[in-house]
Amino acid sequence: MEEVRLIEVKEDIMSDNAAKAEELRAELKSQGTYLVNLMSSPGAGKTTLILKTIEAIAGRIKVGVLEADIDSKVDAEKIAAQGIDAVQLRTGGFCHLDANMVNKGLDAMNVSELDLIIIENVGNLVCPAEFDTGATKNMMILSVPEGDDKPLKYPLMFTVSDVMIIHKTDYLALSDFNVELAKERATSLNPNIKIFEISSKTGEGCRELADWLVAEVKGYQQ
Repeated sequence: MEEVRLIEVKEDIMSDNAAKAEELRAELKSQGTYLVNLMSSPGAGKTTLILKTIEAIAGRIKVGVLEADIDSKVDAEKIAAQGIDAVQLRTGGFCHLDANMVNKGLDAMNVSELDLIIIENVGNLVCPAEFDTGATKNMMILSVPEGDDKPLKYPLMFTVSDVMIIHKTDYLALSDFNVELAKERATSLNPNIKIFEISSKTGEGCRELADWLVAEVKGYQQ
């Protein structure tokens, strides 16, 4: 009997995606457009956080949003209703975005007129962490109702993220979420991860995130 041959398809897919991501990063850099990949579990408050952050950024830089969902355009409609340039990517079952998908979305935007584009990735703490989207920086949300143990359960997400946002801090009084423990667990995986504590409901921390993003964009463009 002939020996069964094993072909590592995932490895090839990852390699092709990495090459496309680097190409996309170089193209965006040449245009001075800063791309942020925002990831989280479903219901962590990505869309609300994006809206609050853009509100705090208003008038300082031009922002657009690339929305991703398996089968919906409700989030893009929320963003567009506020007068923000938004494009919806319907993944049709895929639980993540990759560089080619992002490139298609960017083709439908006036990228050269935007300083910052925020990708709202599909709600998932596993798949999105595995695929390079071509983003300048990766950000992820850990919401208080999810619990402080998520870095233990989904370590790759915290390892690949440049920024962690502890979101829905207005719930802290109603939960046993330990902020310091969550930070400790995240930094043990990624010592350089930057952490913000934010409540989109009260506005706490939104200005700090907005100021950081504006500074990042302006430094990147210089």
